[in-house]
Amino acid sequence: MKLYVTVKSLGKRKNVLTRLGIELPVIPTTLKELITEVVSFNVQQLTEKQQSTALIPFLTGEEINERGESGKVGFGSVYNEQSPDLAKAVETALLAFEDGLYKVFIREEENSHLESPLQLMEEDEIVFIRFTMLAGSLW
Repeated sequence: MKLYVTVKSLGKRKNVLTRLGIELPVIPTTLKELITEVVSFNVQQLTEKQQSTALIPFLTGEEINERGESGKVGFGSVYNEQSPDLAKAVETALLAFEDGLYKVFIREEENSHLESPLQLMEEDEIVFIRFTMLAGSLW
């Protein structure tokens, strides 16, 4: 099933990630399954990125402009050589959702219960909105 995922952060006008098309091997039936599948996809992408190395990294002018729009121009190197733990990543993502650190919208409707049934269709738009924690005090 092909879905389009957008990640936004409150307080920023631009998307953290552009609209990313992902292919899920299983059709999620609950929000919990959807989060698990998206995290699994991201862990797989990170593992592949760690295993592939460029001999001489370089960026084209177009890549520099695209990355400049998102706020960070870099080679995309992964410096952490430790392989990610899928179970821990899923557990962390579900805990963050339960703690209210991000919200999930499917077809512009908020989904707030992990066990509520989903009716996903091919090429649905899924938006994850991350909330920014404020630091500091008034004193």
